[in-house]
Amino acid sequence: MDRREQLQYLNQSLLTEMPRYQRQAEACPADDAAQRRLLRALMNVRPPLPISAGFLEIQDALLSAETREKGVVDGNTLPSVPSDPRLVIWQGDITRLRVDAIVNAANSVLLGCFVPCHGCIDNAIHSAAGLQLRDECSRLMAAQGRPEPNGRAKLTKGYNLPARYVLHTVGPVIQGRVTERDREELASCYRSCLELAAERGLKSVAFCCISTGEFHFPNREAAEIAVRTVKEVLNERAAPIKRVIFNVFKDHDADIYRSLLASR
Repeated sequence: MDRREQLQYLNQSLLTEMPRYQRQAEACPADDAAQRRLLRALMNVRPPLPISAGFLEIQDALLSAETREKGVVDGNTLPSVPSDPRLVIWQGDITRLRVDAIVNAANSVLLGCFVPCHGCIDNAIHSAAGLQLRDECSRLMAAQGRPEPNGRAKLTKGYNLPARYVLHTVGPVIQGRVTERDREELASCYRSCLELAAERGLKSVAFCCISTGEFHFPNREAAEIAVRTVKEVLNERAAPIKRVIFNVFKDHDADIYRSLLASR
């Protein structure tokens, strides 16, 4: 089955489940790029439901091929910052990183982003991992029976990501001025992720810029909290974690982290 046939099969399968999107799908151009975007949109809006083995086999083949095309980045070979051999700054797409776990800035329902093709990291991670990730998150949340509180962490498999696992954490949403509680909750996100990773024996963790962007935490203050908390956790316990990667996407964030870690 070539790429076009994979896209046709996957889109048709999802439209059979969700016929209300048939009209929008019919208006979509037939070229591969447009059909791939349609697939991502349909995956984004699909609620957690049973998934057939046939669908997963073709979905996984497509996503695995895309991961290879993007290029996998081995987190263990990235150069550390001069001030601390345990810490790394890497600018790029977090879904390319081969590490024990990447961190997802999730929302309180912990099911991924349902906005079609949205630019948030939650959407990117779920889209690259595949529908299995939403399904596992749904089972975790059903067992928990309530929304995920800010500052905690959950661990799931990485599925089609190069990372073995995904750590999901909900950071504070800033509305107006940053409060002390906001700062404490953001620090708790970093601490909870590292503590859970250590409990599971993971050795490498890549953090996104939690609560910045869509959640509006000021970038520099968020980075200061991230660096301070990570160093505190690594210094206060003999954790198995050997490497923490601060993953940034924008030049502005890269400059902030370089300045912070160059001076410490």
